Amino acid sequence: MNKSYLKTLIISLTLLFTCLPLSSQDITGKWETIDDDSGEARSVIEIYKGDNGRYYGKVVEIFPEPGEDPNPVCTECSTDDPRYNQPILGMVIIKGLEKQNSEYRGGKILDPETGNEYNCRMKTEDGKLRVRGFLGFSLIGRTQIWLPY
Repeated sequence: MNKSYLKTLIISLTLLFTCLPLSSQDITGKWETIDDDSGEARSVIEIYKGDNGRYYGKVVEIFPEPGEDPNPVCTECSTDDPRYNQPILGMVIIKGLEKQNSEYRGGKILDPETGNEYNCRMKTEDGKLRVRGFLGFSLIGRTQIWLPY
């Protein structure tokens, strides 16, 4: 093995192991949600790790549009959901995510505006949070990009 090859190999491995943590950044912290239509900030979600090692997210701030209720409740939630008619501010809308390699999956996410709950998958990319809510096997759903707050 020549020295040039060995040097290239060491540099490549160093770069690889240096970059790996960047692809699996922790999702805990505060994230700003962005409205799909207007592009405006709608809320701030705080994601935290529970005692059971799973990840959860609650609404810690709401940015209502003019004329909207500044303290909305989840009237669209299912009546058998304990969040039905409860204030959205402070509501846990993400439940039970587990870290699996560079993604967080296996949990649920609630859309308080529609009352629909979806399977959820999250991943950090370039300092942003890619949030996927979906039915079944991820074919039917949507992805949002949340920004650090």
